[in-house]
Amino acid sequence: MVRLSENARRVLEARYYRRDEEGRVCEDFPALCRRVATAVAAAESAFGGAVEQTAERFGAALERLEFLPNSPTLMNAGTPVGQLAACFVLPIDDSLESIFEAVKRMAGIHQSGGGTGFDFSRLRPAGDVVRATRGIASGPVSFLSVFDAATGVVKQGGRRRGANMGVLRADHPDVLAFIAAKDEPDRCTNFNLSVSTPDGFWRAVEADEDWPLANPRSGEIVERLRARDLLDEIARHAWESGDPGVIFLDAVNRNNPTPKLGALAATNPCGELPLLPNESCNLGSLRLDAFVADGAIDWPRLDAAVDLAVRFLDDVIEVSRYPYPEIAAITRANRKIGLGVMGFADLLVDLRIPYDSPEAVRVAERVMARIHARATEASARLAEERGVFANFAGSRAEARGRRLRHATLTSIAPTGTLSILAGCSGGIEPYFALSFVRHVLDGERLAETNSRFETELRRAGAYSPDLVAEVRASGSARVVAGVPEALKRLFPTALDLSPAWHLGIQEAFQRHVDNAVSKTINLPSDTTPDQIAAIYVDAWRRGLKGVTVFREGSKGAAAVLVRGPSGAYEAAPTFSGDCADSRCA
Repeated sequence: MVRLSENARRVLEARYYRRDEEGRVCEDFPALCRRVATAVAAAESAFGGAVEQTAERFGAALERLEFLPNSPTLMNAGTPVGQLAACFVLPIDDSLESIFEAVKRMAGIHQSGGGTGFDFSRLRPAGDVVRATRGIASGPVSFLSVFDAATGVVKQGGRRRGANMGVLRADHPDVLAFIAAKDEPDRCTNFNLSVSTPDGFWRAVEADEDWPLANPRSGEIVERLRARDLLDEIARHAWESGDPGVIFLDAVNRNNPTPKLGALAATNPCGELPLLPNESCNLGSLRLDAFVADGAIDWPRLDAAVDLAVRFLDDVIEVSRYPYPEIAAITRANRKIGLGVMGFADLLVDLRIPYDSPEAVRVAERVMARIHARATEASARLAEERGVFANFAGSRAEARGRRLRHATLTSIAPTGTLSILAGCSGGIEPYFALSFVRHVLDGERLAETNSRFETELRRAGAYSPDLVAEVRASGSARVVAGVPEALKRLFPTALDLSPAWHLGIQEAFQRHVDNAVSKTINLPSDTTPDQIAAIYVDAWRRGLKGVTVFREGSKGAAAVLVRGPSGAYEAAPTFSGDCADSRCA
């Protein structure tokens, strides 16, 4: 078994290990891995598989920290809860009954450990007439507060709080109010917000044309705005707080795996899973740095891990207990999985490749292309063993002539807490800092230095506590004179990178991901709203499915690093959720 870090042990004890009736921890990490592997491998019996042998293989991969599933699987597999999916989208129609049914279902999902996404675009705008009572509608933004308040009183499984994504179309009459929903710092704190934008909006921006706002109830155009002005409002509020992000709706639906079932309109809380109403998905991440040997990627080992992970995630769909029959039905009919990666920044260091280099972009594309191709082959083999997914007819897979077990296979999640367990960098993000102060559960503040950076400093004969403290205070090795030039290049932090490098890495992964990519474009405090607007336009032109920015010093809650009282970087509380970016609740 790979040795766990002290932070990993603290996270496991606080959130993942089972406890007895007196609340005492009653398992360790090997026992957790056996519990999860045994519960998931039980699905093999339905298909004539070797249950015990498969459980051993699953457990070994988990213990080696080569692959980890999403948190609900680690928490709930083999327990009475049994709900293993992380990502859900719930429908909201234009009626009080539908709205409060969604609130109720959201609460149940949060209690079991899942996160939820909602498209509020069907709700009539504020000031519109309510026919049944002849009253006046309060609009979608008012109902955001209802969902937010409900989330605040339901703590997920007793171990983590709820997370939501709220989406509104750019042509909704209340879009300006939605964009400004987080102007008050204590409002919508359990939500990430995204404006859903079609290609037509971006063409209107480029042509400096007006953009129509239409009542979703009647289809009537009620107002026209200059498209550029609307983009400027999105950018200004993102500059202030990190919200809203932007979803590129047509890019999402051009890759809709089951177009006959309807359009995709909302995502999970961090944006990497566009899902149909009532659909859920389970995620898993491969730790890329685990597959490096002698300074090169061990491709056969990575291939074998992909095969095992696809089988594991398919079994998760089979054994998971879904909170509502509608969710069980569409989840099992589409069998979407989201296999992704973590430790990408670590991989680049182990390969001696700077994150902000053309070679890093090539590695990103090569790695994800290999994973997606191998996952596709694994899904095809499972389709031969177990059958194609029920909604295969009319799907993109059928159109490509590929008989697959799953409607989707790949996704890039932020992996905040999972990467702490695995002892690696989160998702495909660069390092946020090389030395910082981490807050832990008992209020203690511990200085922590990136182990690879410290090793390289010692190898170069440059290490000293004073040098590390200087790096901690500055937030970057590139501005510290005593750091060797080669290490300055090899160890950039998020704020060292221009937006183009952030977007380039995201684009490289997105080309070979059939769901979406969670990635934050971290920006220095002196970034302007106009520069943020330009990032959005660039992201749309690159064909991305969504984009999120976070400016240092903005009033939003940075989930990773903040400037502490001394000016040095400090990590936000360790147990803030599975996400490692500003979009995580």
